[in-house]
Amino acid sequence: MPSPTGPGGLSVLQLCAWCVHLYTAMGLVVSGMIAYCLVSDQPNRFRDAFLLMALGIAIDATDGWFARRVRVKEVLPGFDGRRLDDLVDFLNYTFLPLLLIYQAGLLPASQSAWLLVPLVASAYGFCQASAKTEDGFFLGFPSYWNLVAFYLYALALPVWATLAVLIVFSVLTFVPIRYLYPSQPGGLNRISAALGFVWGAFLVWIVWRWSNPSLDTDRARDLAWLSLFYPVYYFAVSWAVTIRYWTAAAKE
Repeated sequence: MPSPTGPGGLSVLQLCAWCVHLYTAMGLVVSGMIAYCLVSDQPNRFRDAFLLMALGIAIDATDGWFARRVRVKEVLPGFDGRRLDDLVDFLNYTFLPLLLIYQAGLLPASQSAWLLVPLVASAYGFCQASAKTEDGFFLGFPSYWNLVAFYLYALALPVWATLAVLIVFSVLTFVPIRYLYPSQPGGLNRISAALGFVWGAFLVWIVWRWSNPSLDTDRARDLAWLSLFYPVYYFAVSWAVTIRYWTAAAKE
C-alpha cells in the first residue's frame, strides 16, 4: 500500500517532520523579538525580553518531544535538526541574555568586557561532542545564561557578585559535571520537569508583575530570592548524580 502523501509529494511523516523543524525555527522569531526589545527604548523592554525568553524556553523544552514522536532523524536524514536547535539555543540562552546584562547596565562600562568570558565559554560548550550524554544529561554547565541574567537583574547584586557569578559559571562549563536534562526521558528528569514547570510559571508571574506599580522593589527581590528553590534543587541533584558516577568510576 503506498504511503499517504501531502503537498508537493511529501509523505505525511515528512510533512510532520518539517513542521517540527519549523516549530524549532520559531525560536529564531523569538530571538528577533528579544533583540528588538533590548535595543528599543520602551519602558518595559527588559520585562518583555524576559517574557520572550520564557517563550523560547517553552519551545526548546517541547520541540524534542515532537521530534522523537515523528522520528525526524529517520524521516528527514538530510536535515540536521540538532544543528538548528543549537543555533537557536546559542542566541536565546547565551548571546541575547548577555546582551541584556550589558543593556541593563548590570556591569559598569569599564567591566563589560568580562561578558566575553561566558560568551566564549558557552561557544566551547555548544561545540563539545559530549555536551549531551547518551544517558540523558548535560556535561558541563549547560549555558543557562538567560536564567543567570534573570537573577542578576532581579536580585540587583553588587558588581563584584555579578562578576563572580559570570566567572564561576563560565568555569563550570569546562568541568565535566553532569547536569539534569529535564526534557529527556527518565524518572528523575520527569520529576525535574514537573518541578521546573511550576518554577517556570512562578518566574513568569514574577516578571509579569514587574509592570505593576503596587509591587515595590524589595517585594520583587524577595520573590526572586524565593524562586531560587528550583536552581538549588537542580544543582544539588546534578552534583549528587555526578558524585555517584565519579564514585562508581573510581571503583572500577
